[in-house]
Amino acid sequence: MGFLQSMRVTGLAVLQILLLGAIGYLLVKKNILKDEGLDALSRLAIDVTLPVLIFCQLVRDFSFQQYATWWLFPLLSIAISIAGFVAGCIFVGFLKGEQRKVQFLSLVSFQNSGYLPLVLIAGLLPLEKVGTMFIYLFLFLTGFNLLMFSAGVHLLTFHKERRFEWESLFSPPVVATIAGLAVVFFGLGQFVPQTVLKPLRMLGDCTLPLAMLVVGASLAQIKLKQVNLKAMALMVAAKMIILPLLGLWLVLSLKLPQLLGLLIVIQLAMPPATTLSLIIRHYNKEDLLISQGIFIGHIVGLFSVPLILSLYFMHFMIR
Repeated sequence: MGFLQSMRVTGLAVLQILLLGAIGYLLVKKNILKDEGLDALSRLAIDVTLPVLIFCQLVRDFSFQQYATWWLFPLLSIAISIAGFVAGCIFVGFLKGEQRKVQFLSLVSFQNSGYLPLVLIAGLLPLEKVGTMFIYLFLFLTGFNLLMFSAGVHLLTFHKERRFEWESLFSPPVVATIAGLAVVFFGLGQFVPQTVLKPLRMLGDCTLPLAMLVVGASLAQIKLKQVNLKAMALMVAAKMIILPLLGLWLVLSLKLPQLLGLLIVIQLAMPPATTLSLIIRHYNKEDLLISQGIFIGHIVGLFSVPLILSLYFMHFMIR
């Protein structure tokens, strides 16, 4: 896989996200979408469409018997987020303000782990390998969603005077993940009629465009003079350069299997998670760095992701 082809696939995937975000941006600029409507869209995405999407994917695609080592992939997702958190801690001391620091750590810890990797996998791999890689990614997302909507939410909403609430671990996406795994484990999926699953899948498929509308609308409320250049430079250095290069070195040094190594490299190379913007708005936190970090991360990703993947494919030629 050459650099130019990788650049094209990645660029098209990111362009789709930016176009959706641009619609939300214009809706706010044209005063069609106001704060109340934006809050409602955020709540709809976090509490309804995303949990439905998670549940349907688990019931439809997962099998404990077929993937006996399934538990390794959720652990891998947690390890990658911890690596991002550690990398963020190295640079966070250069920033001032508690909320800026926690938002910076969130940007470096949590990546766009679903949509972009799906598009990249479909474009980069031959058809006979795509199915296996999709399962790997799906299992990875199980751990990622649990961490994002438990520890991630707690990190973004943390306050010194606020005690940790255990119920915060059971946000709708986490409950949906547990429920989906339980349905598969007890073999109850066969009793769920298609007349129920089909409309639920249609609802879940609304998550991505809905999320990007909210992200784009949030970007419309940011003025260029408000962009924290120091924070963005540190974020790009930690997340978009150092982490993926270290991951690439580790994968090559350990001589991991091709598809497993590709999953690790792709996840480490991804820009910040767009879901962070939904969480910030959902919990009424001031967006100091999140939206600008997502925007700049995806712009930088147009160039950094193809470069990292090209370096990987120089050593692993997947046919």
